[in-house]
Amino acid sequence: MKRFVESEDRRQGVLLPEYLDDYVSENNPVRVIDVFVDELDLGQLGFEGVVPEATGRPSYHPGVLLKIYVYGYINQVQSSRRLEREAQRNIELMWLTGRLAPDFKTIADFRKDNGSAIRAACRQFITLCRRLDLFTHAIVAIDGSKFKAVNTRDKNFTRASIQRRMEQVEASIERYMSALETADRHDGELAQAKTVRLKDKIAALKEQMKAFKALEAEVHAAPDQQISLTDPDARAMATNGKGTGMVGYNVQTAVDITHHLIVAHEVTNIGHDRGQLSGMAGQAKAEMGVETLDVLADRGYFAGEEILACEAIGVTPLMPKPLTSGAKADGRFGKQDFAYLPEQDVYRCPSGALLPRHMTTVEKGLTLHRYWDRASCQSCRLKPQCTPSVERRVTRWEHEAVIEAMQERLDRAPKSMRIRRATVEHPFGTLKAWMGATHFKTKSLKNVSTEMSLHVLAYNLKRVIAILGAGPLLLAMRT
Repeated sequence: MKRFVESEDRRQGVLLPEYLDDYVSENNPVRVIDVFVDELDLGQLGFEGVVPEATGRPSYHPGVLLKIYVYGYINQVQSSRRLEREAQRNIELMWLTGRLAPDFKTIADFRKDNGSAIRAACRQFITLCRRLDLFTHAIVAIDGSKFKAVNTRDKNFTRASIQRRMEQVEASIERYMSALETADRHDGELAQAKTVRLKDKIAALKEQMKAFKALEAEVHAAPDQQISLTDPDARAMATNGKGTGMVGYNVQTAVDITHHLIVAHEVTNIGHDRGQLSGMAGQAKAEMGVETLDVLADRGYFAGEEILACEAIGVTPLMPKPLTSGAKADGRFGKQDFAYLPEQDVYRCPSGALLPRHMTTVEKGLTLHRYWDRASCQSCRLKPQCTPSVERRVTRWEHEAVIEAMQERLDRAPKSMRIRRATVEHPFGTLKAWMGATHFKTKSLKNVSTEMSLHVLAYNLKRVIAILGAGPLLLAMRT
């Protein structure tokens, strides 16, 4: 008696034909993809080829190609060549496309030519989530993360990096010249072969130096004094770890704190988050369809103008203020040790003296007021703990009250930053795990934005299926 499950004979005929539909269960996510795409108005979203041409070879319907991509990104298959193979052998994909198997060029061109429409389809799913009342709390967490581009660090040049590489080439030339002089002092075939090899290396290095000098001129002429050879839009970006910078893009996301759905996203090639807050908050507010929105962010987003802009559009930001004062680092009183008294428009210093306003100035477009009292400082016993200057001056922005109100809100909600981290870091970790070591497959900011939208759509689809189940989601899509 055999103790293993027996397989069927590959040459055995089947009496009754099996339907392809039998291989796809009722709760299979592929059914959700099928209904979601079928319910989209592809023409209104801007997809090309919705209306077929009257002449020529028939083309694939854009809905079929969109289904292929959504399925591929949900299953971590982003390459057009791999999608071509999957369409020929994957039963789920055969069911989804009706056994259609486009070639990789057709698949790749669809993603390249329909970027804005694919991003609109991603937003359409957020509209569905809003209709399903998944955004029960008008609170989002915003953060940015660096994603690798199709561009190695060796193919990215800044003023500092190209200067460093030119110095390395010069040092190598000097080293080979010294070795060549030593080889010339010896006779024999081995010495002659070494001499030829060293001359070839020196000639190659001199050609490389010419190329670097030409690139140096291009770098200096570039608007941000940086160029990337493989992906022209990718930029060198610093990361937290020392010496772990990368060439890539900064992906911004706004994540719902209840279900961790990505309600808004944007790809930029700016290496920092400052200046991104109001734009991302405005997008999230519009996508969620709410009148007011609370936003959690880290101190990398802190900028007075951005906080003021958020207040103007009905967004309430919550983030810590970075401690940039050198006084605190030196063991002296910081600005936070001075209390502002709005009724009198003065600051009260740690010794109890009142510092009146003496002047107003404009710096970098900001109107700043300055407060001090030289007489009080001269006779103050705490002056060594306050300032090494003649008097301590305190600077106040004309809209500083907005920042103070935000700090007060943060003090009343001390767990906000922990909630922010637990909310917004989770999608980034998931997406990077799906993408693998090389995050993006495409080049240029436009194409990378399209690719990111497909990742976000796939992530949100899987999240909603996990939250509601495939059956209820299918029913909601059809109604």
